[in-house]
Amino acid sequence: MKYGLNIPQQGALDFLSLGALVHRLDPGIVPFRKASECRIHVSGGEFNVAANLSDCFRLKTGIVTAMVDYPIGDLIAERVRAMGVKPFYKQFRHNGVNGPNMATVYSDRGYGVRAPMVFYNRSNEAAAQLKPGDFDWQAIFAGGVRWFHSGGIFASLSDTTGEVIIEGMKAAKSAGTVVSFDLNFRAKLWNIWGGMERAQSVIRRIVENVDALVGNEEDLQLGLGVSEPEPGSRSGLDPSAFFGMIDKVVDKFPQIKIVATTLREVHSTNRHSWGAVAWIDGQTYVSPTCELDIYDRVGGGDGFASGLFYGLLTGEPEQEAVNLGWAHGALLTTFPGDTTMATVEQVRAFAKGGSARIQR
Repeated sequence: MKYGLNIPQQGALDFLSLGALVHRLDPGIVPFRKASECRIHVSGGEFNVAANLSDCFRLKTGIVTAMVDYPIGDLIAERVRAMGVKPFYKQFRHNGVNGPNMATVYSDRGYGVRAPMVFYNRSNEAAAQLKPGDFDWQAIFAGGVRWFHSGGIFASLSDTTGEVIIEGMKAAKSAGTVVSFDLNFRAKLWNIWGGMERAQSVIRRIVENVDALVGNEEDLQLGLGVSEPEPGSRSGLDPSAFFGMIDKVVDKFPQIKIVATTLREVHSTNRHSWGAVAWIDGQTYVSPTCELDIYDRVGGGDGFASGLFYGLLTGEPEQEAVNLGWAHGALLTTFPGDTTMATVEQVRAFAKGGSARIQR
């Protein structure tokens, strides 16, 4: 039982995510109030990990989610197919006027001293209407699923989505599947219907079912109510506070075997120092650090999670798994959009200390 996890050796799917699909409108470095055109990126915190594991790391992955039968849904479904992710959709019919909708995320890229700006239109979102009983989990897990994943963004959408996560996780545990959760705490989303207290009560019930947890110091504090051991100013690359919180997490949730996060020190919108850390079955691991020239920072954390999970699913040594996550997250920030354009060979080369010299 490596990493303290009993990862199934095989299955019809290596990895399955549960979460909302969205489309992100990106006007580049122009703020929305002055924008005249946008690019459309298909995204979703939970989907991104499945897409990365399929497209870059060549694993068999799936997504359990809501889909609406209108052109935006068609656009999103096309991108799901293009990334090689197998969909398990609950279909919704659009009324031609006000939904249900596939959510829109608006995010400009910022530049230099100007930070990126993210806001949403999740009005009448189909994924927020998902509820227990909408999916036949027994059929979904029948062929075997090695790893099941969800996240705090989906949990925050309504008072039923957290229950769907718990239902899916219980089905996963019954099937012998490893379960992970990315805290991804978004106060804007929780504040609409529940606020901090409700968020923590939902997230704690979810995390009781989790083997591997992804989340930074702020996620642990806001999502789980875990206090920081020694507040104070320090480098964003200093892992001591994160490791200091692990004992409290494991005291509350003793079944957890892995807690991991990225470390980021933001010098400007386009220049970050980047690292990653993980606690795996009682041992701590720290990645190398590097300086990032950021093209598009959205999705870097999902890039880290997918590289880490790939390393764990393929039986890499713990340090190598952390380094693969760190390397893939770094590379992902050099591409437009939220999902990967890297190859596994590029990730492995960078994880070993590769350079930006031209490849001829």
